[in-house]
Amino acid sequence: MEPLYEEYLANRGTIVKPYYWLRFSLDCSNCPYHIRTGEEARVPYTEFCQIFGFPYGPTYPQTKHLTFYELKTSSGSLVQKGHASSCTGNDTHPESMLFEMNGYFDSAIHNNDGIRHIILYSSNSPCNEANHCCISKMYNFLVMYPDVTLSIYFSQLYHTEAEFPASAWNREALRSLASLWPQVTLSPISGGIWHSLLNNFVSGMSGAAVFQPILTGRVLADRHNAYEINAITGVKPYFTDILPQAKENQNIRAQAALEGYHLNNVFPRQSFQVTSGQLQPNLTLDPRVPVIFVLVPFRNLPPIHVGQNLHKPRNIVKHLNMPQISFQENNDLRMPPVVMPVERVEITEQFASSKEADKKKKKKGKN
Repeated sequence: MEPLYEEYLANRGTIVKPYYWLRFSLDCSNCPYHIRTGEEARVPYTEFCQIFGFPYGPTYPQTKHLTFYELKTSSGSLVQKGHASSCTGNDTHPESMLFEMNGYFDSAIHNNDGIRHIILYSSNSPCNEANHCCISKMYNFLVMYPDVTLSIYFSQLYHTEAEFPASAWNREALRSLASLWPQVTLSPISGGIWHSLLNNFVSGMSGAAVFQPILTGRVLADRHNAYEINAITGVKPYFTDILPQAKENQNIRAQAALEGYHLNNVFPRQSFQVTSGQLQPNLTLDPRVPVIFVLVPFRNLPPIHVGQNLHKPRNIVKHLNMPQISFQENNDLRMPPVVMPVERVEITEQFASSKEADKKKKKKGKN
């Protein structure tokens, strides 16, 4: 096989041109080396926070995509870690580069048959828009390598909302990819995975700095992502919710964000409270209040429960479209309408007129 890429040895890993014809470009700050491996894959903390929306929550608009990855054996041993960045000059997403036929992952597995698991930590969920075809390339790659499993963790969903022209296509493609479960899992980044990313992929992070608090705005975004990906695919994602330590703060009554804060667009008219370690509707939390997590052993794959059919996905629901209804709107639906329909009035008037006509006919009959 003739690879599309060129790889060069660097001080702390390798730097890769995903397409050998790429050159330095003023339109893209990362060109031509969009793939970096080993310690070369680390990025500055400010860049990580801006692209992944950490620790406050998603930031809009977001034009740059970044994907960290780990290649592992069946026993969980790390073969390689790295990252792929989007190319703004050629409008190419990281997943498209990595899963291209004769691309970097194709060549890596071809040359190392010990690789059995790929883990992606992406700033955005993969899409299948015409210029990128990320999910189509992933799907074809997995069909070519049926013994390789893929776990995808994302910080925010990409173009799945109704206002985007390609949203229906992206949602359908995500359903198609999720149907390969358990070979594929789609989950939001949450809980201790954030700390793992800081430790393994961010420059200058060590010791206590790795275990910094995750703010409530980020936690709510992760919870929202878990709900949405479940609604789109019908498959329950791997998700770490707030642990019982948050119970101490359950009596806090703080306003969510100031008007115009970006999370108002993510969670319109929704509020949550912490009860027994779970987020419940009714109480508004401040997105800047830290949520304390207790680190638990991180597993690459979500647990598979005994008795499930491993050859088909769990709870697959086709074309599921969950409406965005706030709790207040949900209660309003139970109340009867204030104004009766016009048709009801017309029918009543017609019925009354017909009764009067019948009475007149009866009187004429008696006379």
